[in-house]
Amino acid sequence: MELWQQMIRDSIHTVDQLVEKFNIDRKVAEELDEFFQARINPYYLSLIRYPGDPIWLQCVPDVKELEDLDGYEDPLLEDAMSPVPNITHRYPDRVLFLTTSQCGMYCRFCTRKRKVGNSDKISMRQLESAFKYLEEHTEVRDVIMSGGDPLMLTDTMLEKIIKRIRQIPHIEIIRIGTKMPCVLPHRITPKLVEMLKKYHPIYINTHFNHPWEITPESTKACQMLVDAGFPVNNQAVLMKGVNDDPQVLKELFLKLLKIRVRPYYLFMADETRGANHFRTSLDKGLEIMFALRGNISGLAIPHFVIDAPGGGGKIPVLPDYILHRDEEKIVMRNYQNKIYVYREAKNEENKIEVEISGNDNGKLPKPKKLKKSAKAVVSEYEIT
Repeated sequence: MELWQQMIRDSIHTVDQLVEKFNIDRKVAEELDEFFQARINPYYLSLIRYPGDPIWLQCVPDVKELEDLDGYEDPLLEDAMSPVPNITHRYPDRVLFLTTSQCGMYCRFCTRKRKVGNSDKISMRQLESAFKYLEEHTEVRDVIMSGGDPLMLTDTMLEKIIKRIRQIPHIEIIRIGTKMPCVLPHRITPKLVEMLKKYHPIYINTHFNHPWEITPESTKACQMLVDAGFPVNNQAVLMKGVNDDPQVLKELFLKLLKIRVRPYYLFMADETRGANHFRTSLDKGLEIMFALRGNISGLAIPHFVIDAPGGGGKIPVLPDYILHRDEEKIVMRNYQNKIYVYREAKNEENKIEVEISGNDNGKLPKPKKLKKSAKAVVSEYEIT
């Protein structure tokens, strides 16, 4: 048995353990266990610094989960978009392929808690119909392996699935959605990495939500993956009490870049039953994104998106940078709230007439050799 497997076995998961370790009322613990079981492996447990901290909130069951009656079991309508078991086909050229129901740690905000931990809901016995679907749908070029967490599978079983996908000619890209580099980095072993290398191109999408999760162990895991040629992207979720602060997310995204993990997405929390207490307002998210833009490298800024309820897919959201737009100009603000004017392109003999006034355009210097109210004719430029 490998170390990571032993750590899964040693995880906190029973009602007795919840009562003893976290002082949860037994009746509440029983109801929480029935709603969505716990799994906190020893490594992730060791990251908790104090009760109620950002790590605790992500993994320790809370009575608030039982009080949430407004959320949906399947807010993204994944099941309705599942033509065969284990496959969700929402976008034209890519599919979600659920390979296991198990995770290295059960996140309390999980959007798929209706299935996670239940092998009857995500069954490996039904993989053949998924493979057949992929073979028949030649428009699919990108397969995202998820679950549960695909890296909960043994190396042997994981390779069987990946090898089978690689035998389908029109499948170009394989992505593995895994939280293991964050919650149980011991799973990233030299043996696993050497096996995966045989099936490039493979992209790894992982899931860090807080800078405390970036440790020597998780850094080493990500380093092994990147050194082996796997682009590693991070998908974070904006959550109240966990990371709804621009300084926290700034630290997280900069630390991710330092370990060569690209901040890819920042999601608004889904409307999932039992997770409403994690949700923030959209204004909070926009405030954070505006605070980040311009103050850290663009490499460190993820796409801020809402995964639309009802299966609408990811919809990007941006702060309002455009203040006014007409046929002649676009008036914008930058990250410092300075105002700039961008002239719309004209098609009139490929020339435009520009009037230079005394108004500052965000304090940029006026062109040399032109006096106030002078006019100049310059060549139009093409915007691509």
